Amino acid sequence: MATVAPLEIPISHFDNPLLTVNLPPAWVLNDDTFFTFCQLNPDLRLERTATGELIIMPPTGGNTSHRNAEITTQLHIWSKQDGSGKAFDSSGGFVLPNGAVRSPDASWVDKNRLAVLTPEQRKQFLPLCPDFVIELRSETDRLSYLKHKMEEYRDNGAQLGWLIDPINRRIYVYRPHEAVQELDNPETLSAAPVISFVLDLRDVW
Repeated sequence: MATVAPLEIPISHFDNPLLTVNLPPAWVLNDDTFFTFCQLNPDLRLERTATGELIIMPPTGGNTSHRNAEITTQLHIWSKQDGSGKAFDSSGGFVLPNGAVRSPDASWVDKNRLAVLTPEQRKQFLPLCPDFVIELRSETDRLSYLKHKMEEYRDNGAQLGWLIDPINRRIYVYRPHEAVQELDNPETLSAAPVISFVLDLRDVW
């Protein structure tokens, strides 16, 4: 009889509210089975690391939910008007080249990259890293963990990444082969030259 997968629970919930689930070796969750697993557990926000661990993310609080809705709405409106790609919200999953399955808080993909995907691929987690990703820090997120995720996006092909920290009103900008840029309390932020999107942060702070 299969044993229940052990849970690794952080010592301090507020240091890192995520739960990491280590599955027995026989429980192989490839891309297809992990997608099915997520559909069978729609109330859970799940990611998979490059080494196969499952990450369970708790629901966000009201402040973070509102901020994320503002960011996603701005990106979506711009994307529809621009027409060069598609925007995705935090429920969209992406299979990165390193095997991890991640769900950025907001993201954008060039339409030419989406055009080569088959209809079946589009129904499941998209097998690519977004061109542009945004992660928003919540009150309980550990900053070092989010920075690691941003580096993973960059290493797997993201052309631009923003880590937005409303707690300190600071932005961390990630670009390929460049040092991370830190911006303090900007009112707006441009994604040029990757795309022409400009985020108005006044309603995010």
